[in-house]
Amino acid sequence: MPVPVPQPCSAPAAENSSGAGLTLLVIEDDPAGTFTAPELSAAAGARVRIRAARNLTEAGRLLTDDVDCILLDLALPAGAEARGDGEGEEDGLATLKHVLRIAPRHAVLALTAEDDAELAAEAVRVGAQDYLFRGELDSRLLSRAIRYAVERKRADVAQHQLTESRLRAQENARLERGLLPTPLLDGSDLRFAARYRPGRSRALLGGDFYDTVRTPDGTVHAMIGDVSGHGPDEAALGVELRIAWRALTLAGLCGDELLSTLQEVLEHERESEEIFATLCTVDIAPDGRRAGLCLAGHPAPLIARHGRAAQLLPYEDGGPALGLLPRARWPRRQVELGGAWSLMMYTDGLIEGRVGDGTQRLGQDGMVAMVNRQLAEGLTGEELLEAAVAQVRELNGGELTDDVAVLLLDRDQDTARHRAPGGARSVNIPRPRPASSARAQRPPL
Repeated sequence: MPVPVPQPCSAPAAENSSGAGLTLLVIEDDPAGTFTAPELSAAAGARVRIRAARNLTEAGRLLTDDVDCILLDLALPAGAEARGDGEGEEDGLATLKHVLRIAPRHAVLALTAEDDAELAAEAVRVGAQDYLFRGELDSRLLSRAIRYAVERKRADVAQHQLTESRLRAQENARLERGLLPTPLLDGSDLRFAARYRPGRSRALLGGDFYDTVRTPDGTVHAMIGDVSGHGPDEAALGVELRIAWRALTLAGLCGDELLSTLQEVLEHERESEEIFATLCTVDIAPDGRRAGLCLAGHPAPLIARHGRAAQLLPYEDGGPALGLLPRARWPRRQVELGGAWSLMMYTDGLIEGRVGDGTQRLGQDGMVAMVNRQLAEGLTGEELLEAAVAQVRELNGGELTDDVAVLLLDRDQDTARHRAPGGARSVNIPRPRPASSARAQRPPL
């Protein structure tokens, strides 16, 4: 499942400093011989606290989160600590590399002799924020360099966190995109279209889920469902239920047996007993003229038959949502589809948007009337779903507050009539593309 982006860990005082006071850790054989704390504070115009360490072991004890900057003498011999990191004494930057490893979030200044300009430049390339020449060192220059190094380190850390956040967001997007279903309809006469609009901001997956597969006997199985609640946990549970449904369907289960098993999966995987899921399954016979319908607390599909207005399929025999009753049953109702038809399955996000500024909802009746107007305009397939989602959003006066999933299966009688005997026409099924975001409410059970 989508990988969560971590919160920034505790940072040294440099990231929280107001600029009024700073703490400098000097790592040098004899730091008192180069400058004194009173001189530095007077030139800075603000208090600069100084800690002195003669070697890396001592520096490790003094290096705490309230240290803003480290001034490291590059001439300091590489002790056992630096050599233990895999750096040899012949490497003039071994000590610096060790300090950068133990203080990755602190600003570091390199102190070197005037004739070591090349080494000083290399120190900046390795990771130091700046360098200073020992012979030119004075209190004012040092004070300025400390504050510059602190601000530069703060900017570097912020840029690193931003880059890391973007990379994790890209990983999450690739993961979520890979979890969207790819319908398995090779060899079927049915045409497929889908629209998906998750409610979570900047997400590709929500608590809604759907899938469509064709089994070897020629039956086309379609499903759409909705997990209660919002967030990555609900999205993860929706993916689990979808994958479980596909596996159980390909294993030959359907109707009450399939839904009972899915309820067991839900009960084992959910984080709270209050979480439930609605579901609608349709099993379309190989001849395409009839289907078995099961409803588990979910709105009934919409069917538009050739030459007739769209209407809802029967929903009186539906069972409860998955996860509500331990020993529930879900009757499977046979429905006649006819020769040419379009079947639209949807989640409650499509019907619970508001109409105008009041509290009135679009509802199923409003959705049926809307789809009939769009069918009269000649819209079908992808165009029909695109128009339906767009108009529901327009009627709501802005972004919808629920996840929305809609899928459409349709069968053209002429196409079916001209299918080659003994075989099925292979149809190129486009992978459904997600739309932009929205959020969630529950349908009546």
